[in-house]
Amino acid sequence: MLVALLPACAPYGRIQPPDYYVTLQQGIATYYDADGSGACLFGPSPKDLMVAAMNADEYDNSTACGAYVQVTGPKGAVIVRIVDLCPECQAGHLDLSREAFGLIADMVQGRVPITWQVLSPDLAGPISYHFKDGSNQWWTAVQVRNHRNPVARLEYLATDGQWRNAARTRYNYFVQTRPGMGPGPYTFRVTDIYGGVLVDHAVPHRESGSVNGANQFPPPP
Repeated sequence: MLVALLPACAPYGRIQPPDYYVTLQQGIATYYDADGSGACLFGPSPKDLMVAAMNADEYDNSTACGAYVQVTGPKGAVIVRIVDLCPECQAGHLDLSREAFGLIADMVQGRVPITWQVLSPDLAGPISYHFKDGSNQWWTAVQVRNHRNPVARLEYLATDGQWRNAARTRYNYFVQTRPGMGPGPYTFRVTDIYGGVLVDHAVPHRESGSVNGANQFPPPP
């Protein structure tokens, strides 16, 4: 159900993303038994196993979560969504699902050289806001989902009319506490790593549930 009212998509701001979000990277790929869940707390996605875990250096306190990455290996290329963290992986290393790895290399190789680059694909539908289990008016935890570009920050409009940054966690939720965001409904402002901005109004609190926004991020400039 679309509940966001009077959405806005603002011009790009002055965010300067790290190089690994905007330039072609070199590295290695391995594989693991993935089900779509992991450190990003998106939950299993059995119908979409084109997923991967990001190395610790470029996980970037969960900013990489939900990013779409094109990976090119010895046999071909595949687009994966980042859903997990590979703590032991060094910069440039992506740990792919078995299904994704099999499209770029022979499984018996196990570890292959790759190039990879973050993409901004066309997605069906708007971004959505997922409230964590246990989220409430005093401890409010919100995750942005279905975003074409990596998310840099989430702000909410406080009762005094000022925008407040919610703290980002390594488990890919934006959390506000002492005080929380209140009972809702909320006005959210979400900024991607390229400076694109979306504003959604009248977003109700829905513990362990998701609420659609009104728009999707535009392509990078």
